[in-house]
Amino acid sequence: MSFLANTPVEKMAGPYARRWWALLVLCLSLLITVMANTSLIVAAPDMTTELGLSSSDLQWVVDSYTVPYAALMLVLGAIGDKYSRRGALVLGLLIFAGGSVMGSMVDETSLVVVARAIMGVGAAVVMPATLSLVVATFPRSERAKAITAWAATSGVAVAVGPLVSGWLLEDHAWGSTFLINVPIALLAVFGALTLVPPSKAEGMGRIDYVGGLLSIVSVGSLIYAAIEGPHFGWGAGPVTAAVIAGAGLLAFVAWELRHPHPMLNVRKFVLRPFTGSMLAVMFFFFGMFAVLYYSTQFLQFVLGYDALDTGLRLLPLGGAVFLGSAVTGALTPKLGVKAMVVTGMTIGTAGMFLLTQIDKGSTYGDFLTPLMMLGLALGLSISPATDTIMGSFPESELGVGGGVNDTALELGGALGIAVLGSLLGTAYRDELTDLVGNRLPAEAMETAKDSVGAGLAVAERVAQDPSAGPQQAQAAVDAVHQAFAHGVAQASLIGGIIMAAGTLIVLAIMPGRRGFAKKASEPGSATTANEAATVPEHTGSTR
Repeated sequence: MSFLANTPVEKMAGPYARRWWALLVLCLSLLITVMANTSLIVAAPDMTTELGLSSSDLQWVVDSYTVPYAALMLVLGAIGDKYSRRGALVLGLLIFAGGSVMGSMVDETSLVVVARAIMGVGAAVVMPATLSLVVATFPRSERAKAITAWAATSGVAVAVGPLVSGWLLEDHAWGSTFLINVPIALLAVFGALTLVPPSKAEGMGRIDYVGGLLSIVSVGSLIYAAIEGPHFGWGAGPVTAAVIAGAGLLAFVAWELRHPHPMLNVRKFVLRPFTGSMLAVMFFFFGMFAVLYYSTQFLQFVLGYDALDTGLRLLPLGGAVFLGSAVTGALTPKLGVKAMVVTGMTIGTAGMFLLTQIDKGSTYGDFLTPLMMLGLALGLSISPATDTIMGSFPESELGVGGGVNDTALELGGALGIAVLGSLLGTAYRDELTDLVGNRLPAEAMETAKDSVGAGLAVAERVAQDPSAGPQQAQAAVDAVHQAFAHGVAQASLIGGIIMAAGTLIVLAIMPGRRGFAKKASEPGSATTANEAATVPEHTGSTR
């Protein structure tokens, strides 16, 4: 047997013998790209202190990864389809590792933002490549199981990222949270070359680069507006970006409808299984990333846990994802995609509403049940939704399918942090103003309203002021804790309402089990009528 995996999937007479080892490599590659999105949340306090980050700086350190990540996935997935899916995976991992090395070495905010953006570009190559290679490598009878493992990995990474980051921060500086990516990425490169077979689309025509450019402009502008507008005000920049996003989207749709070989066949959005699954993925990660964003802050700033303790307390979320993935693997063939997706969304929505009960006296136990409910919901729903999305694309467009799925995931997460994070900040500032009033100097009050971390720093300065004393300092701490808890409750209320609306929309759009087979045979589907007839017996997918 050759040391390198050199035989293309398309030329194999039967299933690839080492496909489950290949899946392990693909899941490892996915793991580090998602972890890079969540581990920084735990490292944020150390970075803020050492780099002197403002609220705006911290927001862009986090989101400089997200913008290229979400904007480029569709185009880079298509390029991987045409030239080499495995080649795209390896190149993306090397770019990701290079950005991680840079991030571990720099000590200026602007350079950290650049390093994170480079990592985002690498992740935008890696993530759709992993999903397209999963589908290309596994026979139809095993794809649902393989996609379940892939989806479970993305959910578990949400919890593992803060744990690894917290463990590193016990004895190392925040740069270690970047550097840890490098050996893992290099191991994944080695595994890709030795265990993942080459694959590319057969007979694929010229890439629609105009459509690709329009998609980059539209998605990138939308995410920029979603980040800047809610957090920093709807000035000229965010408004202009929103207008560009809208105009770019209209131009993209018009171009794709007329192009003989479009980057994305937008007619797929009339297929109810595809559209319903896309919305489900987006709404799920809208809620999940937002809850993770403010739960970690509450655990650290209000309950006083350090980075490692915070990471450990998020592990039940990962366990719940695994449980949900096991359940969906057994029940989806019996109940169908719609039942599992809507059930998961309902559980996740209920978990979000439970967080409306948070107050300054809340403990970790008050977060445990909602986090486990969100993890269980993610495990139940994301695998069948992803399977359905990928099943809507032919073999020649698996990279595009992966890009579409991952764009929905990343766009939902970015919107969740931006929208609910902004609502949290507004509620925190208003409540703190009501609680403190004029008892702090105006300058100190403005600083305290910037964030919960800034508020506690102001309280610490009050404690060191001989004219104030410990009682006044404790009163300031209590006010900051109460204001932040109020913000968490208010953001969770709006988030729960949004997720409830999303659940109803998905319930209305997604067809039942018979509808999946019917829709799968309509024009634009990747499945023949005969294949569609087998759908209810398997995952409910249109593949």
